[in-house]
Amino acid sequence: MKRIGVLSDTHGKLRDEVIEILRGCDVILHAGDINTLKVMESLKEIAPLHIVRGNADKEWAQSLPETLSEEICGLRVFMVHNKKQMPKEMGQYDLAVYGHSHKYEERREGNCLFLNPGSCGPRRFSQPVTMAVLEVEEETGEVRVIRKDIVQDTKLSADQKGGQAAFEKGEGVDVKEPAETVFSEDKLRLILWDIDKGKGVSDIAEKYKISKEMTEQICRLYLTHPGIDAAGVREKMGMPRDR
Repeated sequence: MKRIGVLSDTHGKLRDEVIEILRGCDVILHAGDINTLKVMESLKEIAPLHIVRGNADKEWAQSLPETLSEEICGLRVFMVHNKKQMPKEMGQYDLAVYGHSHKYEERREGNCLFLNPGSCGPRRFSQPVTMAVLEVEEETGEVRVIRKDIVQDTKLSADQKGGQAAFEKGEGVDVKEPAETVFSEDKLRLILWDIDKGKGVSDIAEKYKISKEMTEQICRLYLTHPGIDAAGVREKMGMPRDR
């Protein structure tokens, strides 16, 4: 039996629990949004890695393919970050792997298994943190999918519900502290100004009395979306309007 570790959207974070699961796998498939070379190199040290580039993978990942089509562990595999870029006809494949939405999905169409392992990187709102392991019987080619829940889902706060909806459209980022989701646009504008001046995460967090995690999220969104303004940050983070 061969074991294939399937993950996506690590966004620069490789959890210890994920590493432990992958150590028992023969091959790793990553459907993009790795975010850092360090994560990719760490995965390569665990097992042979097949990977595609996601929309958040910038200059360092230019050499990575946007799609992958090859035989892995006896399975005909197609992989892409966003399923909207998947070919319409998938009958020639046994397995289609994709990511981007951060939502676990597993379905069959004909002989093809479509699998989105969800995200096992930074937690998004209260969504589960997930990946998958495929067990492939070498003699029969039979495939068993094992969903791995790294962090369980919890109830959304009222302030997070709008952000959750935005995120499911591919627009949101991490929001961990509901109290911090209510920023005035003027405050966000000042934070972005300080980012432009090169101030560090710790200094900004202390100055505006917000957590380092939230500050990192704002910085990452601002720096990976050139030209975005305070209103755009508010929208993409699903923040409610000023009260």
